[in-house]
Amino acid sequence: MLDRMTRIRGALFGTAYGDAFAAPTEFLNIAQIRENWPPCGPMDLEGDPARVTDDTQMALAVGAALSRCPRETLGEDLAGFEHRLRRRFVEWANSPENDRAPGRTCMAACAELERGLPWYRATQDDSKGCGANMRVQPVGLLRLADWSAADPRRGRLAQFQAALTHGHPTALAASDLTAFALAWLARAEGPLDGLLPALREYAVGRRCKSPESWLEPLAREGWRRPASKAMTLGWDECIGVLEALDRALRAPDRQTDPCEQTGAAWIAEEAFATGLLCFLLFPDEPVAALRRAAGTSGDSDSIACLTGAFVGAHRGFEAWPSAWESQIEYRMELNTLSLELAK
Repeated sequence: MLDRMTRIRGALFGTAYGDAFAAPTEFLNIAQIRENWPPCGPMDLEGDPARVTDDTQMALAVGAALSRCPRETLGEDLAGFEHRLRRRFVEWANSPENDRAPGRTCMAACAELERGLPWYRATQDDSKGCGANMRVQPVGLLRLADWSAADPRRGRLAQFQAALTHGHPTALAASDLTAFALAWLARAEGPLDGLLPALREYAVGRRCKSPESWLEPLAREGWRRPASKAMTLGWDECIGVLEALDRALRAPDRQTDPCEQTGAAWIAEEAFATGLLCFLLFPDEPVAALRRAAGTSGDSDSIACLTGAFVGAHRGFEAWPSAWESQIEYRMELNTLSLELAK
């Protein structure tokens, strides 16, 4: 039985490994990927250090904000979390290391956060880009003794970290679902074939719950409709992509581009589903899962960083090639965050 620390390290390093693995293939189509990395895409990490993208950088920012919140109020004191998260996002936006083709939505929202606007005015309320959930891993991996995967505090934190930049209801729901999947895997809550039914049950249950009060300013000023109607749409879109994932896994096809089955992953719910599909096609072959994710026609680095997180949460740190730890960028920060999340 893998211990919790091994799973947390596996998922955080898996995020960075997948991100760096697929960074060179982002924005390329299948023909271009195969031409540059014959026969089917990158086979190993490139560079020393192997450079990550904004996906890993922002996941570290979320983790840093979480780790500095008092544990006894985490998930309840959203104002305290917002203060820390706002500061980390603005620091990331202004960092000289923020030179990895950062998403326009994140940059626009961070500029408004730096101006001091309330989060519900700073956010880009029409965006459900994958920037909302490619960074949610620390929320899913956070270890508190009495928190189950489905604990509403985890879902609240997952949605709120998304809402500071990506205000579309589907971005919030997809981030919540991504964090649930990671928590379920990291807690080893059952055999792997139980994951999809658990995800479906969770999504349907969240759809049926009344929206929380913290959403009201966003509903009033951004969505301009009741929060209940907006979040129903968000969860319906997530349930729809779960159905596409289920269809893909009924007849698993390792050769077809996963983006053709669950979406190109430029938007949050597709990033979740396609990253999970790459993992579930190769549940016992960690590096093959990353190769599959990197050799896709969509937002390859976001797909692969989520694939790596799912793999690592399920199989632990030892699943990855030992040489990669000394090669990956931000390894010290990843180790520090792993320790803090596992406390």
